[in-house]
Amino acid sequence: MLGAMDFTCALKLELERPQVYVINVPEGWRHGSGAFGGLVLGYIVRAVLAEQVQVSAHERPLRTITATIAGPLMVGPAKVHVERLRIGKSVTVFAARIVQNDETLAHAVCVLGLARTTQTSDVDHLDIAPPTVSTRWQDIEPLASSLLPEFSQHFEYRFVCGVPFSGSAEAHTTGFIRLREPVDAADAAVVVAHADAWWPSALPRMSTPRLMVTLSFTLEMFGGPELLSSAPLLHTSRAMAGQSGYITEARELWTVDGRLVAANQQTLAIVK
Repeated sequence: MLGAMDFTCALKLELERPQVYVINVPEGWRHGSGAFGGLVLGYIVRAVLAEQVQVSAHERPLRTITATIAGPLMVGPAKVHVERLRIGKSVTVFAARIVQNDETLAHAVCVLGLARTTQTSDVDHLDIAPPTVSTRWQDIEPLASSLLPEFSQHFEYRFVCGVPFSGSAEAHTTGFIRLREPVDAADAAVVVAHADAWWPSALPRMSTPRLMVTLSFTLEMFGGPELLSSAPLLHTSRAMAGQSGYITEARELWTVDGRLVAANQQTLAIVK
C-alpha cells in the first residue's frame, strides 16, 4: 500500500490554542497533487465537533456543511481555524478554514442542531428512493484500488453501474463503499469522507480519462453517522448540468436496507 495510515490516524488533530487546531496531512491520501477532498473536509468537521464540546454541554449533531476547497492541501503540517458564528438555544453555527503556508485552502460553514421533537410529523417525509440494486453487496467483487486515485486504497468499492470513460449517454453511477479499515467510532467526518470518495458521475459520459476536483461541497445529514455499521453504504450520484468545464452533481448515501444517511451536492472542475 502507498500509505499505511488509516482514516482515524490521518484525521488526528491537536488543539494548539483556543479555536486553532494543528493537523499533519499524511502520505497516501492524495487525489491529484493535493489531499482528497473528503479528508480535507473531514479535518474541518472534526475541528468543529471538537469546538462544540467547548461551548455546549449537550451534543449537537452536524446537520449541514457548506464548503469551498480553494486549492490543494499538501502533505505536511497545516492548521484549522474555527470561528463561532452563533450559539443559539437549539442551533450552533461555526465557520472553519484550513490554512497552510499562510494560504487559506478550504473554508466551510457548519450548522449543528438539536433534534426538534415537537410538531414535526407534518413535515417529516422522504420523496426520494434508494436506487434499485438486484445483487447483494456481498456478491459483488471489490474493485482493484490500483485502478483508482491514490486515496482510494483506503476504501473498498463494489461497483454496480456507471463505468468511467465508457462514453455512455448517461452520467450517473452507483455502488457500495466503505473504509477498508473500520473506525472505532463513526462520526460526521466519516460520512463526509464517504460522500466524496466515489468518482464523479460525469466520468461515464467521457471517453478518455480526465482529472476532476471538487470546488464546492454541500452536505445535509439525515440518518447521520449512527446509521453506519460494518456493512458498506450504497452510493448513487448523477450529473445535473455541466458547462465551460464545471459540472454540478447530486449524490446520496444510503444504508443497504434503504435508509437515507446524507444528501450531497458538488460542483466539480475539469482540471485536464
